[in-house]
This record gives sequence, C-alpha cells and structure tokens, in this order.
Amino acid sequence: MYCKCHSLFVLALFCCLFAMGDNSAERTKRDFVRIGLTLYEGNRVTILPTGEIKFRDLFEAVERAEKYILMDYFKFQQDSICGVLLEKLQRKAREGVDVRIIFDSFGNKSSDLPLSDTLQARIRESGIQIVGFDPVRFPWINHLMHRDHHKIAVIDGKVVYTGGMNVADYYLHGKPKVGKWRDMHIRMEGPIVEAYEELFWKTLSNSPLKGEKHKASPLRGGLEGSSIAFASRWPKESPRIMRQTYRIAIDNAEHLVQIVNPYAGLFGEVRAALRRALERGVRVQFMVSTKSDGMVNDDVVGLEMRKLMKRGAEVYYYNDGFHHSKVMMVDSLFCTVGTTNLDARSLCFDYEVNAFIFDRATTQELQQIYTEDIEKHSTLLTPEVFKERFPLRRRIRSRIFTIAKRFL
Repeated sequence: MYCKCHSLFVLALFCCLFAMGDNSAERTKRDFVRIGLTLYEGNRVTILPTGEIKFRDLFEAVERAEKYILMDYFKFQQDSICGVLLEKLQRKAREGVDVRIIFDSFGNKSSDLPLSDTLQARIRESGIQIVGFDPVRFPWINHLMHRDHHKIAVIDGKVVYTGGMNVADYYLHGKPKVGKWRDMHIRMEGPIVEAYEELFWKTLSNSPLKGEKHKASPLRGGLEGSSIAFASRWPKESPRIMRQTYRIAIDNAEHLVQIVNPYAGLFGEVRAALRRALERGVRVQFMVSTKSDGMVNDDVVGLEMRKLMKRGAEVYYYNDGFHHSKVMMVDSLFCTVGTTNLDARSLCFDYEVNAFIFDRATTQELQQIYTEDIEKHSTLLTPEVFKERFPLRRRIRSRIFTIAKRFL
C-alpha cells in the first residue's frame, strides 16, 4: 500500500513539475525546432534602446576590432553619423582589419541622402570593400519585390548588432515631419553570432567582393537561460518563416502579448493569431505611432488597429515622434527583436532577420521600456479617439488602400 501511494505521489509530482515547465516559451521553442529553426544556447544580450546608445556602443566595438568588420544595412545615409562611422572603418582598414559593407541598392536610391558613386569610389580606395545588393538597373523590375532589409554588424566573429536601425542621422536628431525617430537595437555575444555571420556571407555570395571568408569565433558561456532562435527570411528558401514564427509565438501565448511595430498593416497568419489570442482571453497590447513617414501607412494601420480594438486589444498611439522599433514580448518569458515589419512587404517579400530571445531578464527589460512609453508618451485608442484622429475622408481612404494592398 505504501509503495503504491508513494508511486502515485511521485507520478503526481512529476506531472506537476512537467506542467510547470511546459509554459509558452518551452512550447514555442519546441515548435520552432519542429519547423527547422536552430536554438543557440548560452548567449549574452544587451538592449540598446536609443540611437545614441546604439551608435556609441557600435563605434566602441569597431575601434576594438582586430580581424574583421562585416556590415549589412538596408541604408547608409550620406550624413554626419555615416561620416563618423566611415572614418573609423577607414582607420581600421589601414591597420589591416578586413572591412566589408553591403547596402541595399534600392534602399540607397530611395534615401534622402544616398551614398554617391563618388563616395563609394573613395571608400574602396581606402581599402574597404563595399557593394550594393541587387543593383537597381533598367527596367527596374528586379527591385519591385525583394529587398535586403537587414541591419547587421558583426565584429571579429564575437559580437553582432541588429535591430531596426539603419545608419542615419535621424536616429539621433529625428526628422522634421515626424519629430523624434525612436528605435531599438540589441548587441549579442555567444554562439548566435555565428548564425548572423553566416547570413552575411550568404547575402554576399553573389557579389563581386573578393577575399577570405572569415569564420566566427563566438564567446562561449553567456547568461544562463539566454537561448536564442534565429529566424531568417530568404525569399526562395524560407518565404513563410516570419509569418510562421510570429504565429507560433502568439498562438502559444497564455497571458500577455505586447507588440510595437511601425508598419502594422498586418497580414493573414499574424492577424488571425492575434484574433485567436484575444478570443481565448490573452491580453494583447499593440503600440503604433501617431506620426509616421507615410500617409498611406497611417491610414492602413489605423483601420487595422480599430479592428483589433473592437475585438478587445489595448491599442496605444505613441505620440513622442515615430516609433520604428520591431519588438514583441510574450508572457514576460521571451521576446523578439529584429528587422521585420508586420506588413506584406516584410512578411512576404524582403530579406529579413529576427532573434527570438528566450530570457526573462531581457524580456522584462523591454517590458519596462514599453510600460514607460505607454505611461509617458501614449494615448489609448477608443472609439472616440479613432473618430477624432480618423475623420470620414481618412476612413474611406484607408479602406481603399487596405483593399489595394491585397494585390501587392
């Protein structure tokens, strides 16, 4: 009798412990592995919550570089912050450090201050290898679809920087149209660096840059629990990966989903996952900006946010400039930071990359920033606020644009 009761007690305890460990983060990790993602264990993650902090940290890492510096950004704007970065990179090149740069050709052409051919020639003369990804050429159809939307810097194979920021002054000084330009980046050290470095070489594979392909030598033994899943959207190889990862994370949420995203036009799988979360009682908080860099975006996002609000989501409009961050937190357990916007272009066309970080401390640090933004700089969307911000003409326009985007 004693043995039987003891066995039942042990079984019940085991089931209890298993249930306690089987939370949304653990289920999401298992689902990510099932769809083919790799989990990198033992990483150190540092949040860089402003442009000033990001560029200062990046510049210090560049100055410490000993072997190589690899940069892949959608856009390098020819302004003062880019000038400072290029001076540092040229100095390292003279010291014998291998410096390679990729920029998106379309991103450069569409920039307010594109890198000129003259400047690019001077950069090459200084010993830096620089190339435009998928050059824009007549008849220009090659760039109507896929664009290199990465924001990556890898230094000596030991540290990687990624997030929402390009290389441009407005991350520090804002823009006249929107005021402050708010964004976030992260610095990661550990085995995850190798994944980003391999992505750089893959992006570079069809370019004319020559020379030795370096091999990452990441730092080992980072923070306990800092497991990271690497999600890279490659149009022909993994076209659905960003839609899948967001859907899986949201579908596994038990209590809370918090998102800030600048171009939240939303798309089938992500929109449906958010609706399912609301239906099962998950608290959904979504932050978008009052001001943005495109009127079409404002109208389409406004209609999507109204739909979420009517289903029970808390929608906050950020008022202190344009919030360009691409961040999501789930159940205070895990988060994602990366380059992906929640619109059709990022989810269905562009080259994107996100880190899904399974670490409570990192997630809760992001949540603290998020909460402060809500309390200090945001307005809760209500039916009355929507009518005030979106008069009839804008509501009509938003419906037209929403229908049109289905055919993009």
